[in-house]
This record gives sequence, C-alpha cells and structure tokens, in this order.
Amino acid sequence: MIKRLKVTGLDCGYCAAKLEERLNAEKGIQASVDFARQTIKLDYAAEEDLAKAEKEIEKFENVRIVRDGESGAWRGHTAEIIEIIFSALCLVAGIVTEHFAKGKAAQIAAYVLYASAYVTVGWKIIWETIKNIAHGKFFDENFLMTLASVGAIVLGQYAEAAEVMVLYALGELLQSVAVGASRKSIAALMDLKSESATIVTAEGEKEVPPEEIRKGDVLLVKAGEKLAADGVVVEGTTSLDTRSLSGEAMPRDVSVGDSVLGGSINAGGVIKVRAEKNYAESTVAKILDLVENSSASKAKSERFITKFAKIYTPAVCAAALLVAFLAPVFTGDYLANLGDWINRALVFLVISCPCALVISVPLSYFSGIGFAAKHGILVKGSTGLDSIAAARVAAFDKTGTLTYGNFELAKIHADDAELFLQTVAAAEKKSSHPIAEAFRGIRTPYEAKNVSERAGYGLECEINGKKVLVGNEKWMKIHSVAVRTPCAEGTVIYAASDGEYLGSAEIGDRIKENAQESVAKLRKQGVQFCYMLTGDSKLRAERVAEQVGLDGTHAGLLPEDKLKTARELKKCGKLMYVGDGINDAPVLMEADVGVSMGGVGSDAAIEASDVVLMRDDLALLPQAKRIARRTRRIVMENIVFSIAIKAVVMVLGLCDMIPLGLAVFADVGVMMLAVLNSFRTRLDFYKKDDVLCRK
Repeated sequence: MIKRLKVTGLDCGYCAAKLEERLNAEKGIQASVDFARQTIKLDYAAEEDLAKAEKEIEKFENVRIVRDGESGAWRGHTAEIIEIIFSALCLVAGIVTEHFAKGKAAQIAAYVLYASAYVTVGWKIIWETIKNIAHGKFFDENFLMTLASVGAIVLGQYAEAAEVMVLYALGELLQSVAVGASRKSIAALMDLKSESATIVTAEGEKEVPPEEIRKGDVLLVKAGEKLAADGVVVEGTTSLDTRSLSGEAMPRDVSVGDSVLGGSINAGGVIKVRAEKNYAESTVAKILDLVENSSASKAKSERFITKFAKIYTPAVCAAALLVAFLAPVFTGDYLANLGDWINRALVFLVISCPCALVISVPLSYFSGIGFAAKHGILVKGSTGLDSIAAARVAAFDKTGTLTYGNFELAKIHADDAELFLQTVAAAEKKSSHPIAEAFRGIRTPYEAKNVSERAGYGLECEINGKKVLVGNEKWMKIHSVAVRTPCAEGTVIYAASDGEYLGSAEIGDRIKENAQESVAKLRKQGVQFCYMLTGDSKLRAERVAEQVGLDGTHAGLLPEDKLKTARELKKCGKLMYVGDGINDAPVLMEADVGVSMGGVGSDAAIEASDVVLMRDDLALLPQAKRIARRTRRIVMENIVFSIAIKAVVMVLGLCDMIPLGLAVFADVGVMMLAVLNSFRTRLDFYKKDDVLCRK
C-alpha cells in the first residue's frame, strides 16, 4: 500500500536524508522523503507498519505530519528572527564588554551576555542532539555544532561558542527561507486542481470533489472557475485561459463540440462540459501526479551526495578525534598543546558539515524542474534533466512532430474517384489514425462494420457485405492485391473491395515552420546526430529530412522496426527520441530520454515519456535542453565549489590560521552561496543566452 504524507518542519536537506534512512531501516516500510516539497511517500505492507512510520516521523526533530484540515504552509519566521537578533546583540555586547571594559563585574557581564546569546538560539540544537543520541543517532549537523560549541566552552572560548550557535541559527533560517521560496515556485502547478466541481443532475446542480467526477458527467463551469476534468463542450461558448497547462498566455476560444482540458480557467461565459474521462484519468490528475513524483527518480548526482553525506560525516568526526588527541603526541609536549589541537579539531568539525552539498544539489534540480514547468515543459525528475542534458543523438517521429499532422488530400488516382473516396471515408471514420482526418469531411452513404486496425499497415472492414481494405502498400501485398504505385512524395493510401483494387490517394502534410531552426539550435547545444524514424514512404521522408536539416532518415518502419532502429542509434550516444507519445510509446521508453510532442491530452505521452512538451511547439525542445544543461552545470558548480572551499578551510583550520567563529561563518557562507547559485536555474535566460549555453 502507498500513502503520501505532507509534513512541516523539514527544513534541512541532510535531515531529510537521515529521516529517509531511518524509515527505510524499519521492516515493512519503503520511504521516499522529498525535502523540497516536504512530502513523504510511504510504501508499507500493513497498517501497523504505517503507524510505526508515522511515529518515527513525529519524533524526528521538528518534523510534524500535516493532518487533514490542517495548514501545510511553511511557517513564518518572526520568532526565529527575533531570537537571532537578540542573540546577535548579546554576542556583540559581550565582545565589546570583554575587550573594552575593565574589572571583575565587566568580565561577569560579558559571560552572562555570551550565555544569553548561546542559550537563546542554542537550546533547541542541544536538545535535538540529546534526543538523537538517546535514539542512537549521531553525526548530523546538530551533533557537529553542539560538539564544536561545547568544546569551545571547555577551552574557555565563550565568544566562539556563542558565535557557533548564532551563525548556525542564522544559516538555518536563511536556508529555510530559500527552500520556502523554491516550494512556492512549484505551488502554482498544484493550483491546477479545482477544489470542487458542479455536476448537473436530474435533481439539479450538485457540488462534489473533483475525485468523484465520472465519465459522462455534465459539469457546469462558470466564469473564473477551473475546469475540473477533460471533456467536450455541450452548451455555451467561452474563452479558456490555458496558461497553467501550456505556458502560453493566448486565450483559446471554445464552443459546442470542442475538446477542453482540466486545469483550464473559464475566462468568459458559462459553459457545460461533458466529462470524457474519470477524474483520475484526466490530464490535470496525471500532471499533478507527475509533479508530485518528479523527485522520486533521482539523478546520479543526488544519489551520490546522499551516500557521500552518510559516509563523509562519520569519517570527518573520526579524523577530528585523531587531530585532537593524536596530533599533540608529535609536538613534544602533549598536555601543553592538547587545547590548541582540540581547537583545531573543532574548526575542522564545523567546516566539515555537508549542508551545502546536501541542500543545494536537490534544490538545483528542483528549481530547474519548476522553471521548466513554468514554460510548459514537464520533466519527470532529475534523471530526466540529466538525460536530456547529456543527449548526443536526436531521433524524431515525422507526423505531428516535424510536421503538423493535419493531413489533407493532395491527389487521387482512381478510375472511379467518387466510389474510392466514399469507401475510404466510410472506413476511416472508424479509425483513430491521424491520416483519417484527411477524410473526415467527405460525405459518404456507406457505413463500415466489423472494423479492425493493424498498426503500421491499415484497416479491414465490411461495407455493404464486401470486405474492404484501406492502408499502405504493404497491407495490399499481405492480402495479395495488385496496386498501381504513383510517383508521389507524400503518404499514399490504397483501397480495395473484395480483392478488387479501387485506387490510391496522396496525403499531404505541412512541415512546421520552426522545425529547421529547432534542429539547428539542438546541434549548437551538443546534439551531434539528428535522424527521422517514420512509417511514411522513403521519398516523402527524405524530402522532409532534407528541408529540416537532419542527418538521415529511416522510413517505412513498423513500430517494432522503430524500436530496433532506436537501439542501434543508442550505440552512437545518449538518445533523445521525440514523438507523439501514442504510437511511439515503446520507443519513448527505450530511448535514454523520451520527449512527447504536443501530448498534453495523451495518457501514453505522460506515462511513457521522461519529458512532456505541453504545447505543440518544437521551440520548447531546445529550450528544454538549455534548461537541463544549465541545471546540470550549476549542480556541478555547487559540488566542486563546496568541496573545494571546505577543503581549503579545513587545511587552514588544521594549520591554526582561522578561529572557530570564522569557520562557522565560512560553513554558513558556503551553504548560502550554493543555495543562491542553485536559484540561477530559475533565471529567464533562454531568450538571449545561446552563447552562454554553449560555454
């Protein structure tokens, strides 16, 4: 069984990792803790396991479970700010008193001020350390800071002890504020969901939660309200604001018969919408599920940092003990130099705190995912960002990806054109293939029965008692129908009735205007090879590939052929496959990163892809890669910067070149710089940053 818990008070990345470790150590529980959104996903075997997990969560530091009806918003920081200001004033006053006032009274006053500064912000840290030790849990940042400050007190460095607590508390506050800002950036996506929906029933209007909406229900949507589920307008006309779904500010006019998506806002008149899906199967529900689970799939960098922190902290504690008690052995006078080396070990301990890495790395990915979503690009976790950043080979489906997929009749080759058109139109009315759209407007007196469709070939049906075949040349050959193949660039559809050839039609499809530009931009961003994988004719495919600027094309492919070709292309480098997310689902899953084009309303798009472009715009593809590359670069910057600075300060501390207070300041400073750097993923750089992204 799976349950997601909303929590509050989880304001430390290292703490989140420790809590996840504790929960996973319990038998019958598999947990995933999302530090950025303060949620915990629990996979448990029995109800008693859930109760055990909830108990473990509630006793972990300041973390509390947000129950139904309670507010889950991150709390204000007024009290913490007051405490820190008071402690800082006491610390400054103590330093001034100690160094500039004379006499025993002044010295006592200084100690009282130091104690006030220490206790005001430090008691919580000490209490958490005591609780953790009581439960056999060591080596978190509370333990490190408590040990460092108590060590300073033992050595008579009261000002340094107070500095440790004040600066650490300040760092925790700034960290919490930064994380809160990141959480707010994703909250807009969660606003897609309506709080309630109005269903029109025989007894009148009824207000229900969105989860109770079922296929066939008629929803009443007033001006300013959100559409709760996907459907078709059955009454009224209006304009819809789809910005939250597609990132596009342009309103969309709809009337009776038009399809609409849940999450859109009614910006005009009152409409009635018939739900085409249960709420759980709707676009908005699937997008929300995607967003909520976007951190479940962690990139190698995140997994590395989690493992690193688990090994690193105990290791530096052991190293600090050696520095404190073993190094004085080699100085000649053990007892005389012991205090000095303990002080150096404390500096070493303070700067070793891994908060900068544990916080900034997942925060960078989270910010990148949020920024991409803001612009209509949904990425399934940090692995998706890393994969699209590393892609070196791009493969495209043709129809609906490089071309508009709005098929239209170009030429007809038949002895009886009217019979041919009416027969094909009757058959295609029962087909879901995009090519069928070319025949939708043709009036026909016939009705197709017993329709069966074979992907990659065509369909078979019964019209007026005759066996009718409509499809490509391969389909005709399978049924031993001799055809006359025209010299055509477009897709050719053939038809036969009771084995008698009726004729063929050329179907045209216009190339998207920005296809060539988008491919060119991808090449500038490190994509070395671009290919097309299509079931269309070789002549048409080669013409499109030449116009778009691809390196080659693989035409006439069946779905299983596309899969084999994709596996071959992966040998050339990380493969990014871009398709419509319906017929291409196997290839989307096989590729290193699958990208669905214009698949907002497609279940297959959301389920099979790593990246979903929420509007049918190829320009989003290079934009997605730019965001991914930038995010990846910032993650690496934070890792290298944090480790390098900590290594330098550790060495300086061991050489007795920096005091304990400065070590705390350096630790907090590194953490804050890394966090601030992670927010660069949210900068609106992509409009004029091509040069930057090629660095």
